[in-house]
Amino acid sequence: MTLTEASTSRFLDVRDGDTSYRIHYNDCGTGPGVVVMLHGSGPGASGWANFHRNVEPMVAAGWRVLLIDCPGWSRSDSVVCTGSRSDLNARITKGVLDALGIERAHLIGNSMGGHSAVAFALAFPERAGRLVLMGGGTGGPSQFMPMPTEGIKLIQALYRDPTIENLKRMMAAFVFDTSSLTEDLYQARLDNMLARRDHLENFVKSIAANPRQFPDYGHRLGEVKARTLVIW
Repeated sequence: MTLTEASTSRFLDVRDGDTSYRIHYNDCGTGPGVVVMLHGSGPGASGWANFHRNVEPMVAAGWRVLLIDCPGWSRSDSVVCTGSRSDLNARITKGVLDALGIERAHLIGNSMGGHSAVAFALAFPERAGRLVLMGGGTGGPSQFMPMPTEGIKLIQALYRDPTIENLKRMMAAFVFDTSSLTEDLYQARLDNMLARRDHLENFVKSIAANPRQFPDYGHRLGEVKARTLVIW
């Protein structure tokens, strides 16, 4: 059976302190081993949009794959985050695993998802299997360019002014070969963004409340016990 977004779409209510979040995720496969995939922070991002091309090979290899939409993205509840967004994502990930009765999972994280995977491994080391970190960064200052980086500036500009032109500027900075990015793909991503203007507005409010949404974990990397593959 071909896996589709609709056939794998699920919702859970996850509590974080006094707040309850309605969290959307895609649940794919039935293998005993579990892989959680965490998306990046770009406007309109989702677990399915980020990783759907990876799902069927993973399921065919015998894995159960969970694509979690972090609070503030896709069909999960919106949030104005005044603390560490990665720590919030880590707690939500744990809450999803708890609700599904999953004791331990491997994590694959892209960009923000990579930073959040590190936060999860630091906060809940007994729950983290192996990590795959794709361009996640440590949250600390870059050794090669002024901060914020050009990519972060373009992401924030797109959140403030979600237009097709700003989307193309961002993608040109993030994608080496843009020849496969069709007008239909750009429009679909823009439609995803505009469908949840509350996410866009709350991301901007979050940055205003706390510019350091992703704290520096560089000095704590030695505490991560999980075997880790870093892809940059």
